[in-house]
Parts: sequence; structure tokens; C-alpha cells
Amino acid sequence: MAHFGRLVTAMVTPFDDQLQIDYNKTERLIDHLLATGTETLVVSGTTGESPTLSSTEKLQLFRHVVAYSKGRCKVVAGTGSNNTASSIEFTQAAAETGVDAVMLVTPYYSRPSQEGLYQHFKAVAESTKLPVMLYNVPGRTAVNMTAETTLRLAQLPNVVCVKEASGNLSQMAQIIEHAPAGFELYSGDDSLTLPTLSIGGVGIVSVASHVAGKEMQEMMEAFFGGNLAKAASLHRKLLPIFEGLFAYPSPGPTKAALEKLGIEVGGVRLPLVELNEEERAFVHSLL
Repeated sequence: MAHFGRLVTAMVTPFDDQLQIDYNKTERLIDHLLATGTETLVVSGTTGESPTLSSTEKLQLFRHVVAYSKGRCKVVAGTGSNNTASSIEFTQAAAETGVDAVMLVTPYYSRPSQEGLYQHFKAVAESTKLPVMLYNVPGRTAVNMTAETTLRLAQLPNVVCVKEASGNLSQMAQIIEHAPAGFELYSGDDSLTLPTLSIGGVGIVSVASHVAGKEMQEMMEAFFGGNLAKAASLHRKLLPIFEGLFAYPSPGPTKAALEKLGIEVGGVRLPLVELNEEERAFVHSLL
């Protein structure tokens, strides 16, 4: 069984009219996500607008999500950055909030070598007893962590999985083929959920699950139950949502989609801007 279940949601951060974290909205969002199939929440990832949240805000949000979810799901805290010392310090602070694991993104902007990536992740992982989810997303960080580096890190006892958002199925297959027992690979792209499962991935760290969680669980259940035709059909039907939620800078479309469903989560913080009327109409049409 996957460490964090099949359906992991990279949760948006709800804001009030002043763009401060709204904890009442956060609770309603958590209830919605858990009712529609989410098994684990990633808090303060990219979709949670982590670059615009202060460390104090993040820690308070971690505490609140842990307290409110009350064991109904696992909570993974996004604690990685491109500063190794700061990542260590923040990971240790996050551990005190009661989260179940941490997610560490490849260091952005700095563009380290593969050895630099290995030493960065090794240093942070060894600073905590919490399970670690690696996060490879070269489209945002300007550096790709190769399969070889991921597999080196997979030898560390608390590095338990990777969220692979490279879009490279060959790289993902190499990781799955050579990973030690217990190390798992999650797709980091909704549109590659089914292809990733087909080569041995265990699930998805999803954005689309905010609005299509039940359907995504149905698709995965069909796949694991051997009904490949049904799984493929559901994948094709969901593809416009998978792609449409990234038609404009994320998480703007996802927040607009949630609003359409009656789940208020507020706007986005600069440098992101809210969708205009035409963009909002497009997102609403996806639903």
C-alpha cells in the first residue's frame, strides 16, 4: 500500500478578502477534499502559493491542518527551498507541528549539479526523522534531478517517495525499475496519472483533485481492478480538466473552479493575479 494513499492533493491556501490565510475556509476546503477522495494533503506546496507565505504563516497553517484533520488523512508539509541550511531549520520546525512527512523540492534558481542535489537532499533528510517526499519539477526549478540521483537518495532510510513532475516517463520508469523495496513514485502531473500507474507508479500528487477527486479515484480503482478500458475512458474525459487548470498561472484556475463549485478559497497573492472574466469563463466551462 502506498505511503500516502493513491490520491494526494497539493492543497490551495484559502485567503480572506485581505489575502490573509482564512482558517474557516481552510476547514471547509479540507472537508470537501476528504469527502471527494483525497487521502493525503500537501500543505504549502507550489499550489499552496508557498513562495508568498511567510515561515510563521506556514507553521501556523501546518498546525491548523493537522489539528482539524484529526487523523482523517496524512499531512505533508512543504519545507524545501534553495537554501539548504534554511530548509533544515524549517523542516525541524515543521516536525514540531505534528505533520506526518515533509516534501522537499529541488533547489530552484541555483541550478545545482546532480552531486549538489544529492548532498542538499541528504543533509535535509538526515536532519529529521520524518518521512521525506522528494519533488522533482524542472519546469519550475530549471534543474532536473536524474533517475540516478533519485535512486541514490532512495537509499536513505527516511526518503520514501518522489513526486515526479518531469513529464519524462522514461526517467520515471527507470526510477520504478531500480528503486529499493518500499520506495514509491507518484506522478506530479494530473495528465500523466494513468500513464504513470501503467509503468508502476502508485498514485498522483494532484491539483485537479480539488474539483474531480471522486472521478480520479474511480479511474484509479478501475485501473487497479483490471478494468483498463474504463480507466482509459475516464482519463480521456478528465483530460480537459487536467490541462485546463494550468491554462493560466496556477493556482488561479483551481481557485476559480472551487469558487464555481461553492467552495470559497479567495484570491491569489502577487505576483499572481486573479483571472479576468474571459479566463474565468473558460475555467467554469471545464466543470
